[in-house]
Amino acid sequence: MDWLQILSNTASSILSPATIGYALAALGLAVHFGFAGLLNMGVAGFMAVGAYGYAISSLTFGFPWWLAILTGLGASVVFALILGIPTLRLRGDYLAIVTIAAAEVVRLLFLTTAFEDVTGSADGLSGFQRDFRNANPIPPGRYGFGPWIYNENEWWTRILGLVTLAIAVLVVFMLMRSPWGRVLKGIREDEDAVRALGKNAFAYKMQALVLGGVLIAAGGIVYALDRAASPGVYVTSLTFFVWTALLLGGAATVFGPLLGSLIFWVLQTFLSNFLPALVQAGVLPFMTQIQAGTLRFILVGVALMLLVIFMPQGLLGNKKELTFVK
Repeated sequence: MDWLQILSNTASSILSPATIGYALAALGLAVHFGFAGLLNMGVAGFMAVGAYGYAISSLTFGFPWWLAILTGLGASVVFALILGIPTLRLRGDYLAIVTIAAAEVVRLLFLTTAFEDVTGSADGLSGFQRDFRNANPIPPGRYGFGPWIYNENEWWTRILGLVTLAIAVLVVFMLMRSPWGRVLKGIREDEDAVRALGKNAFAYKMQALVLGGVLIAAGGIVYALDRAASPGVYVTSLTFFVWTALLLGGAATVFGPLLGSLIFWVLQTFLSNFLPALVQAGVLPFMTQIQAGTLRFILVGVALMLLVIFMPQGLLGNKKELTFVK
């Protein structure tokens, strides 16, 4: 096995747009679930709305890249309002049912041939990064060291993603230390008690749903900046992957989603290189390389079950912060 190549590919995933996109999505999910107690099972839908909102605005309407991004984020606000208005006054499990169904509806809408001229149907959308790359201030060339050598467009995507992530972390950190954040945590623990104090729990939950939805949509945009926006990406398994990253780092924390996303993608990249290499070396003769690559998804599922059972607070979490899970 070529250990140098395996480790190099694994290390390069630390700064990949996928890792940054997952970190943003997991941070948004932390606002929903970790701080507000909202069971959002439609993460893929929010990411799809953000990515397609950006892509369609750029390709169909010719918006400049910054306005197209704002349009994608604005679309996620509308999506959150549509989901939240009929469900947030009901029990939390209703939101879970609605969001997982809505995410699938969104994917099928982008997949249908009825809007093929706008959404690209099964082929998805590509080429919407042109205006974004034209605004790149980095001179042409390849920069970096070791496994982190990228061209100017790849660095531009990563820099924008990291800046967005830093701003998102700062905003969430400050909000959760504010009176608004303390009310949100109170709703998570005992909504009736917060209502008895005269607070409008519905309004606070709606604000949290919108804020988290915008962060998840931003993750979808960053995730799509170096690839096409395809409906095959925004499937239910994407939601569970973000949940895995969140629970791994710690649901009721600000920095836990970042750590969880980093560990998740490093392990995913390592296994996607290591398991096929084992097959090629004859260690797993009963499997093909494709089957070995798929095995990593089984391992992720097992890891998620073990996390929920034995360490629901995550690596950076506090058991006292997650009493509402029980």
